[in-house]
Amino acid sequence: MSTEAAPPDELGPIDYVVIEFPGSRMNGEGLPLLVDLVDRGVIRILDLLFVRKEPDGSVVGVELADLTGDGALDLAVFEGISSGLLGQDEIDDASEVLAPGSSAGILVYENVWAAPFAAAVRRAGGRLVANGRIPVQELLAALESTETRA
Repeated sequence: MSTEAAPPDELGPIDYVVIEFPGSRMNGEGLPLLVDLVDRGVIRILDLLFVRKEPDGSVVGVELADLTGDGALDLAVFEGISSGLLGQDEIDDASEVLAPGSSAGILVYENVWAAPFAAAVRRAGGRLVANGRIPVQELLAALESTETRA
């Protein structure tokens, strides 16, 4: 699985997510899907880190080799993935939103699928001045509201 970055002028948008697992109940179900996104060239993982917030509020790293503790999930494919974008400050910021006793995956990734478009925009002199995400719950509420007015 290649995580080698493209030249800076050909990079796609870079995003990050912090995914909390309350009670540290991770089953690894999403990890094969993440690998598939990388294998198909949809995204490129730049950083992947797993942490656990202890009941006292301290944050510790979680070994990637076996997140679920069942010995069945081999995550060696993710070992060593680090662009240097995730430092202690970013880990501390992410941990502030976690509940004690929870674990989280912190993922920084390039949207490879958008790289050709982003590069073309940059070559044309365009620049990103704002971006954001609409939570799925907000979209569903808007659609429901639209249906009830119709």
